[in-house]
Amino acid sequence: MIILLYILKKTIKLLHIIMRTQEQIWYDDFIEILHKKYPQKTQLIKSLKKILGLKQVAIYRRMQKQVFFSVHEISKIATELNISLDEITRIDSERVAFHLKQINYLNPSNEEVIFLRNIIQSIYLFRNYPDTEFMDISNRLPRQLIAGYEHLNRFFLFKWRYQYGYDCDFSRFSEISVSDEKLRVTKEYYQAIKQVPQTIFVWDRLIFHYLVNDIRYFISIYLITDEEKELLKKDLNNLLDYMLEVADKGCYPETQNKVNLYISQTNIDTNYNYTFTPEANICFVHAFEKFEIYTFHSEIVTNFMSWMQLYKKTATPISQIDEKKRIEFFMQQKQLVNNL
Repeated sequence: MIILLYILKKTIKLLHIIMRTQEQIWYDDFIEILHKKYPQKTQLIKSLKKILGLKQVAIYRRMQKQVFFSVHEISKIATELNISLDEITRIDSERVAFHLKQINYLNPSNEEVIFLRNIIQSIYLFRNYPDTEFMDISNRLPRQLIAGYEHLNRFFLFKWRYQYGYDCDFSRFSEISVSDEKLRVTKEYYQAIKQVPQTIFVWDRLIFHYLVNDIRYFISIYLITDEEKELLKKDLNNLLDYMLEVADKGCYPETQNKVNLYISQTNIDTNYNYTFTPEANICFVHAFEKFEIYTFHSEIVTNFMSWMQLYKKTATPISQIDEKKRIEFFMQQKQLVNNL
């Protein structure tokens, strides 16, 4: 009987150790995920203070594991930062977590600006991994390209506000005001995206037709003036000149990082993209003009990447290898733009 009690006590103690070890593992994983979300420690602490309403000392104690975050606190953090329970516990629930990040791009909050700057910082980290690849399939000009052109960027915000903005359905193009902070972040993003070692663009062959038709519509209902039309035409021509140079060289001229441009021979229904790195993978589906639905789920990302690579079968490469088709395509787009 004494022996049985001894064995029972030892077994219970061992189970406690195992449970504590498992708890420590997932807690360490949770802390690691937080650091990935906010690489800068000061930004992470500031964000957690705002989410939990705790003092800085209390946050530091939890981050240093002197005290554990409570279940309620972890739930609040996971909800605010779009962290799935599968990520935290490493348990495959056979459910795929998709997230929709909503950002007010016209007047972003301080938290949204921090989120955008974290994205930019993450992109700069990609240059340390030569195998990193970004692929974008588009029927609308990708955000990372229009970010470099003030009036084009403003047009996409204007169109979104006209179609989905509940506060002002009939704002004129001239009434769209972008904050100075947003303009700075946009320019930083435009420069950062060129740090990715390998980029693949697959464009719908009618991508500029769709955009020109949109601009014509808003001109026809007097929300865009003739002077504003000329500014948009200038941006579009500058973008076409730049992308022709990128396609000629097969790289971004500023960084020499590789770029492959394809023109799809079939219609593309929306924008899709993925980012592959040795550290982490993510895929996006573009929704409602300026939002992305995204997931880190490894199996979904792998399948998504395979599907997107197959899309090149119905697309024509025009970077470097076919000068005639490349020049013809860009000349056709310039003619379309100049006939606005």
